[in-house]
Amino acid sequence: MENYSIVIFILAIMIGFSAIADKVKLPTPVLLIIAGVGIGFVPSLPDIELDPEIVFLIFLPPLLYDAAFNINYQTFKTNISTISTLAISLVFVTAAGIAVVAHYMIPGMTWPVSFVLGAILSATDAVAAMSITKGLGLSHKTNTILEGESLVNDASALVVYRFAVAAVTGAAFVFWKAGLVFLGLMAGGFLVGAVMSKILAMIIQRIKQNSLAVISFMLLAPFVTYRVAEELHVSGVIAVVVLGLGIARFSSKVFPDSLKEQSKNIWDIIIFLLNGLIFIFLGLQLPFVIKHIDSSQVWPYVGYSFVITVVALILLMWRVFGQRINLQKAFAKGKHKITEDALLDLKNCFIISWSGMRGIVSLAIAIGLPLKLADGTPFPQRNDIIFISVVVVLFTVVGQGLTLPWIVRRLSKEQAAPAEVKPSRSRSTVIKP
Repeated sequence: MENYSIVIFILAIMIGFSAIADKVKLPTPVLLIIAGVGIGFVPSLPDIELDPEIVFLIFLPPLLYDAAFNINYQTFKTNISTISTLAISLVFVTAAGIAVVAHYMIPGMTWPVSFVLGAILSATDAVAAMSITKGLGLSHKTNTILEGESLVNDASALVVYRFAVAAVTGAAFVFWKAGLVFLGLMAGGFLVGAVMSKILAMIIQRIKQNSLAVISFMLLAPFVTYRVAEELHVSGVIAVVVLGLGIARFSSKVFPDSLKEQSKNIWDIIIFLLNGLIFIFLGLQLPFVIKHIDSSQVWPYVGYSFVITVVALILLMWRVFGQRINLQKAFAKGKHKITEDALLDLKNCFIISWSGMRGIVSLAIAIGLPLKLADGTPFPQRNDIIFISVVVVLFTVVGQGLTLPWIVRRLSKEQAAPAEVKPSRSRSTVIKP
């Protein structure tokens, strides 16, 4: 009964603060995180620890499915080069960069443990960015790149994390084996998602007159697909993404407008509640993890977290602006079928870079670290890793979240001036989103 009361209390707080966010001129995620931190310090409230299983089985599947279902497929295809660069290669680069900084900056942090921390914080979370930029008038291209990146980068980060944790236990890291595992997880997840989307499409085709049954199957599908993929030891993230993309293309041809509207209303409520709870839980973790850190180490670790936040942002900006240059060169030479719509302007680059926030998946991975190694010894610096991860997430969501709307509005005003001149020569067909 006590846990039930706490859940109802948190839901009420989340809905209430979401309702007043516009009135106080603060982004909803930032306000909810601040509320979560405040609630966490209430003396009579029991410790609320985020359960990684709940994140990966309850929160992640519907959020991934909804994003994949609503993404513009043609724009996604046009910008696949940028999306894959940010979701795959950038994840590995960021993990390595954070590991180097952590190893030389944090006393006693070995290389394997440093790479664990790097893997945890390597992937950005577009849930926060999309929640903050909602209503700011971002282009379809920017939204699609942010969403598309978040649909894939979690899978990349989980692979890096798996090998980093194995290295802490003493297993040797072999690059080509890691590459094969990554490809196997991605291919297996793609196959599971494709099969499940076909099965769901067949079911819906036969019961499409029963709107309640159709919507119920669609609500259940991401959870079942994720679970099946994980049981087969392939990427549940990729499986759910493929499921969402497949059903989106199927539903556009089969679903009547009334069913689409009814389904959208239900999904909007579910995503609203899940997003709100995520940010409340993010804030609740800070008071919890502080209790597991020596008080004399709190501020030094906050400083380490700030440096890691800055390094991650620099690496993201370097990769985004580098991608802009690469796309322009490829377009000018007519290579790789790069179209004019795939090019990035300065506004897109700044917004995508500043939207690189860490979020709920990073926290779930950190808290899911094993308590002990195979020989029974405690996992080295586990509490330190969790504390730094929580603080980095808060730095990115609160710090970048408060400034992102201002940056978007400022860049939009500047774009009213003469637009940046793009290369005029095109050797490929332009694909309009």
